[in-house]
Amino acid sequence: QVQLVESGGGLVQPGGSLRLSCAASGILFRANTMGWYRQTAGNERELVAIITSSSSTNYAESVKGRFTISRDNAKNTVFLQMNSVKPEDTAVYYCNSDGLTTSLRRLTSWGQGTQVTVSS
Repeated sequence: QVQLVESGGGLVQPGGSLRLSCAASGILFRANTMGWYRQTAGNERELVAIITSSSSTNYAESVKGRFTISRDNAKNTVFLQMNSVKPEDTAVYYCNSDGLTTSLRRLTSWGQGTQVTVSS
């Protein structure tokens, strides 16, 4: 069974920093593309950042230069370092995996989400 467990969300002031973590189980972590998405009420979920199995990265234009995605294959964990946050970064952030499970099925999975609120 695939599990993606996010942590690190919370309340942060504009201009501050926050680090999200996502611990994965049930997948061949090294073989998965991992991503962070976000969603606000009434809007579609949107890509924030992805990191491939070879650690290539891609970012939404709105977060380039402020957010950094990274992965620790030894710990099956993906991170999102959020710097210089803005009120418009407020959203529920979701972890995503795309690739092989430990039972060698191709699967896309989502975590439960963690709330990030940027406010003074």
